[in-house]
Amino acid sequence: MNVSPGWPVAAALAVLLLVALVADRLGRLGLERQTALAGARAVVQLSLVALVITAVVGSIWLSLLAVVGMFATAVVTTSKRVDALPSWPWAAAAMACGVVPVVGIVLATGAVPLTGVAIIPVAGIVIGNTMTVHTLVGRRTFAALREEHGQYEAALSLGLTSSQAIDEIITRRVPEGIVPSLDQVRTAGVVTLPGAFIGVMLGGGSAVQAATAQVLVLFAIMATQSITAGLQARLIRGRRILPADLRHSLIS
Repeated sequence: MNVSPGWPVAAALAVLLLVALVADRLGRLGLERQTALAGARAVVQLSLVALVITAVVGSIWLSLLAVVGMFATAVVTTSKRVDALPSWPWAAAAMACGVVPVVGIVLATGAVPLTGVAIIPVAGIVIGNTMTVHTLVGRRTFAALREEHGQYEAALSLGLTSSQAIDEIITRRVPEGIVPSLDQVRTAGVVTLPGAFIGVMLGGGSAVQAATAQVLVLFAIMATQSITAGLQARLIRGRRILPADLRHSLIS
C-alpha cells in the first residue's frame, strides 16, 4: 500500500486542516493561527526533507550529516521552547548522551542496517522523542521552580545547598516528562498502532516485520528519554540549564 501525492491526499489534508480550525474556534482554544501555520510549515518542511533525503540517502556520510542537522534543529527548538536558548550547549550535551549510544547500539547490533535509508528515519524518531522529553521536563521543572520559590528559599534557610533545594522541588516533576512515552509503550498494539508500525505496513512489510520495527523503536525511545531526562535534571540542579529569570532568582 502506497500513499502518493495527488488530489485525494490534497483533499484529505484540506478537510483535516479545516476540521482542526473549526474545532479550535468552537472550543475557544485560540489556536487557529498557530494551527494553520503549523500545517503549512509541515507541508513545506516535509516536502523539502523528502527532497534532501532523496539526494543524500545513497551516501552514509551525507546521511549522517543530515542526522546532525536534524539534531541541531532539535536542540535549538527545545531550548527555545523552555526559554533557555543560552543554555543550548548543555541541552545538546544531555540530548547527545541519550541519542548517540542508543542509535549506536541499534546500528552495532545489526538490528538496523548501516544504510542511509535506515539510519535517517530511525535516528529521526530517536532525536524527535529526545527533544520531546527535554521540552516536557524543562517546562514542568521550570514551572515548579517558579511556583514554589518560597519552598526553595525555605530549604536554603534550613542549610540545604542550592542544588539540594532545587532537587527538593523538581525530583517529582522529572518523571512526568517520561510518562507519556511509557504510556505509549504500555498501550502499543492495544490502544494505538504507533508510527513505525504503520510505516512498515504502508511500505509493504508484513505485520510481524512492522511489530518488530515498532518494538525496537519503542525500546530505543525509552532508553534515550531516560538518559536525557536524568542528565537534564542534574544540569538543572547545577543551574546549567535554566531560563534567565530562574538563573537570577535561584541564588546559592
